[in-house]
Amino acid sequence: MEKMPKRKKAKGKGNLTFFAVLLAAAALVSHFTGVFTLSDLKEVIGVSTSNIAEGEVQVHYIDVGQGDSELILSNGHAVLIDTGEKEEGEKVFSYLKQEGVKTLDCLILTHPHSDHMGAASYIVDNVDIKKVVIPKLPDDKVPATKVYENFLKSVKNKNLKLTAAEPGLKIDIGEAELEIISPVSDDYKNLNDFSAAAILRHGGNKFIFTGDNEKNAEKDILEAGYLERIDVLKVGHHGSKSSSCKEFLEAVKPEYAVISCGEGNKYGHPDEEAVKRIKKYTDKIYRTDIDGTVIMISTKDGIKPETEN
Repeated sequence: MEKMPKRKKAKGKGNLTFFAVLLAAAALVSHFTGVFTLSDLKEVIGVSTSNIAEGEVQVHYIDVGQGDSELILSNGHAVLIDTGEKEEGEKVFSYLKQEGVKTLDCLILTHPHSDHMGAASYIVDNVDIKKVVIPKLPDDKVPATKVYENFLKSVKNKNLKLTAAEPGLKIDIGEAELEIISPVSDDYKNLNDFSAAAILRHGGNKFIFTGDNEKNAEKDILEAGYLERIDVLKVGHHGSKSSSCKEFLEAVKPEYAVISCGEGNKYGHPDEEAVKRIKKYTDKIYRTDIDGTVIMISTKDGIKPETEN
């Protein structure tokens, strides 16, 4: 695997007028609180910490241990896919603040397993969210868990409505567009196969997010005609052997693959056989348990990867 550059902070650009505004804001905060910090200043004047250049889109595969959470940023817009376990809520919230995200255009929860939506209640409680998207499940598949119950309470308290994740649903994200492509059936035995998969398109660059879809759902998505050549694959089900079937991989032929999993996890993710199947198409495989948070930057010139570690 090629050595990936570590993330670099963007260099700020300023002028006297801008700094005058900064000083005025600082004086105002200091006057009323007696304390002034950089984060206070950003809050007062609305400065974003995001280092996204004009015309680019970033996908952040946040290291949430044995779980999933992806943040899509584009031209002042933000979408969060999954939140990781409950204990990852503060980390994900802090990451959003770090990236200057005050409002989520959309929170997408791929399916109601705790490693994907455990912190959803915390995020809904603490972040301004315009839309929440989650698959509509058959009655016998709706989980009777505290995590799911707390999530529904938070949604109700915020007067939010749930939007069903259905194929064809499109979400504008600044200069990019995200299209939901699954679930394509309501007759799965495994809750993982109800995962909301989606394709992100930015110019000629394409990303796919697969949740925990396993081979049955992967084949259904393929048969429904939703798959195409993809630049970046978020590997299904943390690299489980039951995902990333050969037919699916042959259809998407990824240039990069990202596996979100926890270091030393008890499931043995990623599975060696699954990794071997992926390596038939690319050796540019990145793992959050090794690389930390992985960032894929989409520009008109292609994809540029960066890692935390």
